[in-house]
Amino acid sequence: MNDQLMLLAGAWVPRPGRMEIRNPENGTLIGSVPRASAADVEIALDSAFEARRDARAMPAHMRASILLKAAALLEGDSESFARTIATEGIKTIREARLEVVRAAMTMRLAGEEAGRLVGETISFSQRPGSERRSGYFVYEPVGVVVAIAPFNDPLNLVAHKVGPAIAAGNTVILKPHGKTPFSAIRLAQVLQRAGLPDNVLQVITGSGAEIGDQLVSDRRVRMVSFTGGRSTGERIASVAGVKKLSLELGSNCPNIVMADADINRAANDCISGAFWAAGQNCLHVQRIYVERPAYDRFREEMVARARCYVTGPKLSDSTDMGCIIDENEAARIELSVHSAVKQGGRVVVGGMRAGTVMQPTLVENVPDGHVLMRDEVYGPVSLLAPFDNFEEAVARANAVDLGLQAAIFTSRLETALDAIERLEAGAIMVNESTDYRLDSMPFGGIKGSGMGREGVRHAMIEMSEQKVACFNRAVH
Repeated sequence: MNDQLMLLAGAWVPRPGRMEIRNPENGTLIGSVPRASAADVEIALDSAFEARRDARAMPAHMRASILLKAAALLEGDSESFARTIATEGIKTIREARLEVVRAAMTMRLAGEEAGRLVGETISFSQRPGSERRSGYFVYEPVGVVVAIAPFNDPLNLVAHKVGPAIAAGNTVILKPHGKTPFSAIRLAQVLQRAGLPDNVLQVITGSGAEIGDQLVSDRRVRMVSFTGGRSTGERIASVAGVKKLSLELGSNCPNIVMADADINRAANDCISGAFWAAGQNCLHVQRIYVERPAYDRFREEMVARARCYVTGPKLSDSTDMGCIIDENEAARIELSVHSAVKQGGRVVVGGMRAGTVMQPTLVENVPDGHVLMRDEVYGPVSLLAPFDNFEEAVARANAVDLGLQAAIFTSRLETALDAIERLEAGAIMVNESTDYRLDSMPFGGIKGSGMGREGVRHAMIEMSEQKVACFNRAVH
């Protein structure tokens, strides 16, 4: 990966200030990127703003062709991209390969949807006196989109922002995460090879603390798409001004296992959702509520599977789970487990760490008021808790100020439908853990989990404005 440049005003440029990028597994230096300044932000803003009319005028078939070619180029270089993801980030090579597959699918979906963003006719005659009026509305690009990406999916979540923005006719300023910029830079290079015109995409690298406010508050920016922590999201909302916001701020996902569920299936799905990407995942299976008659069996199944999970080198095909993004985060996760134990929790497997590797961990008897029950842990820690009836399970699931996704395992349709109606989340998974996302579905949360929706077509709508045309045929 070595030393990379950033993309400003159509050129890959160096800067004297650099940010070192290290492999979180062992601290090895793998390269560096420019540390952008306020002047660099202004270059990016100027370039994106000036190019917005050209991006808007680009025919839908051209946008589609570029995005579909980019998807094909991603697939053709999938193993190299997977190694980049696994080296700079927290995923194992097997997890990274799946991310590349999804990123190519996301870009392909964006290409396919580029020509499908169509409006609707409007029935003006529904109002008395408007019988001779007719018209329609269309979608137009917002203009300049600032996209700020997280570290946990450094390729696919970038694709989820850049692909729809281009498909909808916008220019994009991409700020990749400071710890995982290489995947985003490589995707930008792929888009250039696919024929993306200069200045439609800027890639600015640097510290969010140093350049973030300037990026999101500028009036030339018409939308900010951010995935990351709640405190940063709240900061963006406070300084952005009057513009569109799409904020995905994480969750503490509840998974309910009814006694009538297929327990083996529930355990398989929950264990994968608990430890995928070492739990650094907004859909992480964090709280698992199990109906009391099934609790002991489910607990045994989960413990047996957790003990089989292999931690080790990320680039080894035999490794199931990688590392935490840095040692401070790993220490925070470990301390939260110790705190839960002090308040009556019991570690049934795991609970310790070595450097940035945290053991796959299951904890039971954690008080409902503890931070692990309230907030997002962002690590490989899942909580087991019995419940006595469906009412209790729903009440405990809804008791936090987060609501991205929730899940229920049951064999009864009536129970599933009741859960869909009553659980407070942006999506409800039935006989599937919360760690499931289709890249075309509307994706986003309620309450403190954020605002707006991703999912390619839905993100394109968020990145567009509606314009109405009304014809008064009564005029002579």
